[in-house]
Amino acid sequence: MLLRQVFNLGNPLMQEILAKLDAMRSAARLGGGEKRIAAQHGKGKLTARERIELFLDEGSFEEWDMFVEHRCIDFGMETQKVPGDGVVTGYGTVNGRLVFVFSQDFTVFGGSLSEAHAEKICKMMDQAMKVGAPVIGLNDSGGARIQEGVASLGGYAEVFQRNVMASGVVPQISLIMGPCAGGAVYSPAMTDFIFMVKDSSYMFVTGPDVVKTVTHEVVTAEELGGAVTHTGKSGVADLAFENDVEALLQLRRFVDFLPASNKEQPPELPCTDPLDRDDASLDTLVPENPNKPYDMKELLLKVVDEGDFFELQPDYAKNIIIGFGRMNGSTVGFVANQPMVLAGCLDIDSSRKAARFVRFCDAFNIPIVTFVDVPGFMPGTTQEYGGIIKHGAKLLFAYAEATVPKVTVITRKAYGGAYDVMASKHLRGDVNFAWPSAEIAVMGPKGAVEIIFRSDIGDPGKIEARTEEYRQKFANPFVAASRGYIDDVIMPHGTRRRICKALAMLKNKALQNPWRKHDNIPL
Repeated sequence: MLLRQVFNLGNPLMQEILAKLDAMRSAARLGGGEKRIAAQHGKGKLTARERIELFLDEGSFEEWDMFVEHRCIDFGMETQKVPGDGVVTGYGTVNGRLVFVFSQDFTVFGGSLSEAHAEKICKMMDQAMKVGAPVIGLNDSGGARIQEGVASLGGYAEVFQRNVMASGVVPQISLIMGPCAGGAVYSPAMTDFIFMVKDSSYMFVTGPDVVKTVTHEVVTAEELGGAVTHTGKSGVADLAFENDVEALLQLRRFVDFLPASNKEQPPELPCTDPLDRDDASLDTLVPENPNKPYDMKELLLKVVDEGDFFELQPDYAKNIIIGFGRMNGSTVGFVANQPMVLAGCLDIDSSRKAARFVRFCDAFNIPIVTFVDVPGFMPGTTQEYGGIIKHGAKLLFAYAEATVPKVTVITRKAYGGAYDVMASKHLRGDVNFAWPSAEIAVMGPKGAVEIIFRSDIGDPGKIEARTEEYRQKFANPFVAASRGYIDDVIMPHGTRRRICKALAMLKNKALQNPWRKHDNIPL
């Protein structure tokens, strides 16, 4: 009888509870208030809730912990409480697929992280790992909440621990949409991908004022840690977008390429682009002059389904290209040397860039297609002093460790150790093709002849004859093919068809590495 009375909507007690519920929901949705929301809009930025609404499918968001408040009673904080405590958490769908999301609210205490704020994020991440769904973080925070002291630092560490546990289990994506400084940067740094918004987001461990005090360098926040800096110079971020709206819409597109967890295969979409489509223009892509560059992106765009290629880090280490496309409807990760930049040489930055991408693909069951045109590793003291040996080994290690389907196409040069590193047959490449223009050798003809026949260097005629002899013997794919290192020499126009067939054959590939606690990649 009592229960019936309590849940009677006409009951005064129930009306009081419902009124309080509505008031708390309204307070949570209002965040820091109209004035701060207007300030956020004045900077060209959306609010935390507006971002979630734009990112997720309409009406799909299920919010958790709307009523959570901080527990701080120091420095007058006991009188300043906002339901939700500066972060909106929950789950919803992107094109019908489940994702978990948190969105920091800069209008509430500058989006600063408190103990309660961190607990909300951790709770959401724990659930994402249980059910196997991506975690998306929309970061817009002034950092740790100073009033809470070590409790807020402990909160950050709890989030960091979840980032580590989720790594390789579910995809983690960080979209930096405002400030992200100090300890706050390390959570995004451990996620799989970082996207930023130009002119409104920045990341740095120490800000411009501290830099000026300690090192006497005068630098702006944008120069120190803006989107252009991190996508072009440091390589910390993968992509920079013009504004919040573009960033969120592109993030929706990006999520479509990824499996929900390491237990699932990449998503498959209906494909209207014939898998046996030939492209005659590829037959003339590689110039007759072996020293003349060409644009490898042209090949990628002509091979993938409907020319839809999502490139990552396009402004960093441009001598290598990475990104996602689809082949016959299924997601594939692409790695390709870019002859237009540094002749496609591998250097420190390109090795790191490609190695991390290869490891992500391997962790999430995404096949890897590699296009090779590499004359070797970049020479010079800068590279050697910078540790090119260890950094180059990262890419070698990543390819050798990967157990997903690996298809390689050598379009032109594959010289020296770089030939080995770029998903060669010797690193368990499953299907290795070469175009007729492929040159597979220890080094280029001229350099090789000058070493083998150094006594003839004073005679240009002899050197030229020897160079042509070397070119005839090694500047082709047939020596490698005769040893089985190349499975077939294919015509460029049929590249898409041959890759699609190879990937279909490899769909049920099963390969396991020896048991170990974890590997020890040369970091």
